[in-house]
Amino acid sequence: MSDRIKVLIMGAAGRDFHNFNVFFRDNEAYEVVAFTATQIPDIDGRKYPKELAGSLYPDGIPIYEEDDLEDLIYDHDIDEVVFAYSDLPYEYVMSKAAIVNYAGADFRLMGAKSTMLPSTKPIIAICAARTGCGKSQTTRAVCDHLTAMGKKVVAVRHPMPYGNLVKQTVQRFAVIEDLKKHDCTIEEMEEYEPHIMNNTVVYAGVDYEAILREAEKEADIIVWDGGNNDMPFYMPDIMITVVDPHRVGHELTYYPGETNLLMADVVVINKIDTADIDDIVTIRENIRTVNPDAIIVDAASPVSVEDEDMIYGKAVLVIEDGPTLTHGEMKYGAGVVAAEKYGAESLVDPRPWTVGKISETFEKYPEIGQILPAMGYGEAQMKDLETTINNVECDAVIIGTPIDLRRIINIEKPSTRVTYKLQEIGTPTLASILNKGVLKELEEAVKNS
Repeated sequence: MSDRIKVLIMGAAGRDFHNFNVFFRDNEAYEVVAFTATQIPDIDGRKYPKELAGSLYPDGIPIYEEDDLEDLIYDHDIDEVVFAYSDLPYEYVMSKAAIVNYAGADFRLMGAKSTMLPSTKPIIAICAARTGCGKSQTTRAVCDHLTAMGKKVVAVRHPMPYGNLVKQTVQRFAVIEDLKKHDCTIEEMEEYEPHIMNNTVVYAGVDYEAILREAEKEADIIVWDGGNNDMPFYMPDIMITVVDPHRVGHELTYYPGETNLLMADVVVINKIDTADIDDIVTIRENIRTVNPDAIIVDAASPVSVEDEDMIYGKAVLVIEDGPTLTHGEMKYGAGVVAAEKYGAESLVDPRPWTVGKISETFEKYPEIGQILPAMGYGEAQMKDLETTINNVECDAVIIGTPIDLRRIINIEKPSTRVTYKLQEIGTPTLASILNKGVLKELEEAVKNS
């Protein structure tokens, strides 16, 4: 056992745990000494539990802050560091590689053969070049098309396990009450609730092989709902990648967004209703350069609101999806689009009124500016979000998040919610692609494999 390769896995409570589960957990050639954590608040200082870590790790595996990376390599004589989180510029990834190599260890990025699980059911994967491209509404559109074709569809969402990992091993969400049952954070609700409201069962958790086997029991087709612009955990039979012309060029310079673009059978150019025409042309050229065989679908994400009068001529506080504004690096989302479309007088800067963990978020991501990210990775952060919203001096609140925040926190001010869905423009469409015999051929191929 002393000859085992000593490994440290860098992650953010998602891809890192998956890579461990499918490749390292029962592999006696390796000893995973530790995980490091970043991006997500308060996940360092814990352990990957012994119940999930397997027989080789009877005490579990510690999770440290990524700032300790260099010292951990020295202190534990680490041989290999596995980089296992996403939505990052290439400069960042290679900077981490430089630190790892400087400390004497190998730097590893794991690919499909090591990490993608095969399924007995057809897998359609929806991924993205960046967080906030519109992947979730694309996923719901695909689920709608498949349901209309008479298929039983089950979605499996990229992991977001921020609580009790043992309890979150396999999670199934079919009704709204399941969100409370599984103690979901705001970030989790934003991904699961729209599927539930769309009458689609969605699975998530920690052990994605166990999740896959459960999903296979009730699905004709499994739709992989990717997150954080990560690669699929399951081997896709059809790969759909969403790109964003508001961040043109990122599809070629972010990890692993370019991998998703290279893998794509279909590329959806979203938000063309609000993007600059030159950027749309450029992103189309970029797609053709690296993946000339991909089918391109043009799409928009038109917004609507409950009450236009709540916005017109008002000083408004805009709340947007948290991850999109933080590591997604978007300067605005659907809430700002609605504020401009429906004639808000001004956007109110929330920063003078922030408290606690919301203040910490702005300190960590100062580029967010005057939009309030809906951060809610735990009860303390959700309470700080509620307090911040109610502190802000404004006429009204625009809720641009995928869920209605008023269901889970008390917003004392007048408010209106923004909704949006994928609108395919011209041809081809996702439905036409699936209907062209592709789905039937796919099902036959999987059946005979």
